[in-house]
Amino acid sequence: RTGTEPHAALPGVRAALSEIDPALPIFGVHTMTELVDSSTQQRRFSTLLLGLFAGMALLLASLGIYGVMSYAVAQRTHELGVRMALGAAKGEVLGLVLRQGMTLAAIGLGGGLLAAFACTRLLQSQLFAVQAHDPATFLLVTVILGGVALAANLLPALRATRVDPAVALHGE
Repeated sequence: RTGTEPHAALPGVRAALSEIDPALPIFGVHTMTELVDSSTQQRRFSTLLLGLFAGMALLLASLGIYGVMSYAVAQRTHELGVRMALGAAKGEVLGLVLRQGMTLAAIGLGGGLLAAFACTRLLQSQLFAVQAHDPATFLLVTVILGGVALAANLLPALRATRVDPAVALHGE
């Protein structure tokens, strides 16, 4: 340990060692930080790739939810127009569409949690400083996925509230 740059202390270390044994070869000198970094480089790269793939999966899932809900709202334009013509408030239509989408998302989250609990034995050897059944991790992931599902459902639901009843009824 040094108070300065570790490589700056190398000439002093070499001089001290050569006083003890001048024939002692000194090569491959690295700091402990460099050794730790080189030993964990592969795992850090794998973790980075896993994070990138997880982000892409989250993006694709949100786009899929958005697409399905947009299609469902487009198919129900006439029904939503009739509801609004009969006096349904925009908040009721918004709630109806969000309930439909979030029910599907909740079923998916429940199935995913069950699958995650089933797979924890397989993944336990890959975890470091985290328990396989870590409740905080499961809660955080569930909240993030639920939030993404809510955001993906919100755009089609807001579009459903802007359906003009006269246009929806005239289209049929």
